[in-house]
Amino acid sequence: MSSVPERSEIETEYMWDLEGLFASDEEWEDAFEAVEARLDDLAAYEGRTTESAATLLATLETREELMREVANVATYAKLRSDEDTADQHYQALSSRASTLATDARSAASFIEPELQDSSRDELDELIEEEPELGTYEHYFDDVLRMKPHTRSAEIEELLADLSEVTGGASEVYSLLTNADMDFPTVEDSDGEPVEISLSNFTTLQKRSDRDFREAVYEAFYDEWTEVRNAVGTAHHNSVKADVKLAEAHHYDTAREASLDGANIPVSVYDTLIDTVHDNLDLLQRHADLKQEALGVDELRMWDVYMPLADGEGPEVPYEEAEEHVIEAVAPLGDDYQDRLAEGLDSRWVDVYENAGKQSGAYSAGTYDSQPYILMNYQDDIDSMYTLAHELGHSLHTQLASETQPHVYGGYEIFVAEVASTVNEALLTNHLLDTIEDDTFRRHVLSEYLERFRSTLFRQTMFAEFEKETHRLVEDGKALTPDRLDDLYRDLKEEFYATSAVDDRIAREWMRIPPFYRAFYVYQYATGISAAVAVAERIREEGAPAAKPTANSSNRARTATRSNSSRKRGSTR
Repeated sequence: MSSVPERSEIETEYMWDLEGLFASDEEWEDAFEAVEARLDDLAAYEGRTTESAATLLATLETREELMREVANVATYAKLRSDEDTADQHYQALSSRASTLATDARSAASFIEPELQDSSRDELDELIEEEPELGTYEHYFDDVLRMKPHTRSAEIEELLADLSEVTGGASEVYSLLTNADMDFPTVEDSDGEPVEISLSNFTTLQKRSDRDFREAVYEAFYDEWTEVRNAVGTAHHNSVKADVKLAEAHHYDTAREASLDGANIPVSVYDTLIDTVHDNLDLLQRHADLKQEALGVDELRMWDVYMPLADGEGPEVPYEEAEEHVIEAVAPLGDDYQDRLAEGLDSRWVDVYENAGKQSGAYSAGTYDSQPYILMNYQDDIDSMYTLAHELGHSLHTQLASETQPHVYGGYEIFVAEVASTVNEALLTNHLLDTIEDDTFRRHVLSEYLERFRSTLFRQTMFAEFEKETHRLVEDGKALTPDRLDDLYRDLKEEFYATSAVDDRIAREWMRIPPFYRAFYVYQYATGISAAVAVAERIREEGAPAAKPTANSSNRARTATRSNSSRKRGSTR
């Protein structure tokens, strides 16, 4: 029987090494207590943030020191919890760390409202008095830009305190889908039972046996009916929280609030949706070509993941994927390539699926730690591309941490997805340049087309779904499971107008974790658009196009309101 192994069955070399964060849970406990004891350090500055240049610098440095320590504590707990979401011990650690992070944000919540009581000229005078404040110039610009949407210190503290509550729907959804749900087992053409999971579902949908694909598809989506009301309620509450928080900060819509943090105009979001709608004929042509390649009368939803190339894709063991990715990034220079190879040797990656493990893939880490990549590697081309993608995030993070002060050490997802998707494009170029096997090459081309389908078109469809679900709540409508089904089905029918859309696919919204981080996925679509242009320049111009710009090694003042994780959940 093909089943998901327990974590104890995974070899150590395929697990990430978290000792770079904390050598043991006991060391983590000591750090947790030390950070908790330091929360009051900021209280000494409340009401005094801008009374002098020295006080302002001390306030900001105290906050940064505290937040760096909190990030280490919270990241370790989250990564341990994601190894097995059913592990009660690490669930508890993660919950405590989440509370600590909330308390830290609450303790620091007075700073930005107090800064906003000053004018830009007044802050410039403080910078002139204390030159070290010059590092924060762009940060000050960003804080002042957000003044119309920042409440009093008391209200900001309250909203910070409530963040655990407003984010609770995501936690419930994660535990329900990763720890509590048991997906059925389906027999393959040889009579062998195959266990379905969140992580292997799309891989099983690429099996050449169409009857098996249909059986997997039906069993998988039928299982979601068992938790329909729970997931529907979690989704509705998540959207309501987005809307209420946006209202609290004087935004007209939750979408505007989400995009404003990164200073992205709402028109970017709308233009993406409009442009993709204007080009849906390309997606539908791809579907028609797939129907023709499969030799079927009608493309069904259990055919969508099948490659255009004949047969199942080639097996790509993890070690082979590592080699391909290392070679593929050579155009980015020796330093980049060496760093990536060293990271793989240093156990950055938690490679294989195990029972209870968080589904999907992501890159995480802190300003002070090495990067960490969670994967559920499936020995296929798709997984190899995901490895390249997450390593792009990891190298981006490492280089940003080395060249930027902590206040700018993060980066917006809007640019994050460019770095990761450039790696995918470079991988495609490398494979087509070096692989001689025609079957492998056809599957590489098919996979690259699939990534346009799943990254440009599919993520834009998700973005439109998010736009509509939030609009409904903003209009006072309830998001019942039936309404969500109808909305999702309508979009699916529009995007796949030439294919057969059935009732089961209307439930697909239930299996998409990024919906609990609203207005996130559109950046995959904008990211691939920019990344392909960058990769083409590198391919055409070579080293000059890949060479860092003159300012890239400086501590450039770039805005940061980002999360430490760059996630690629079950969105494909």
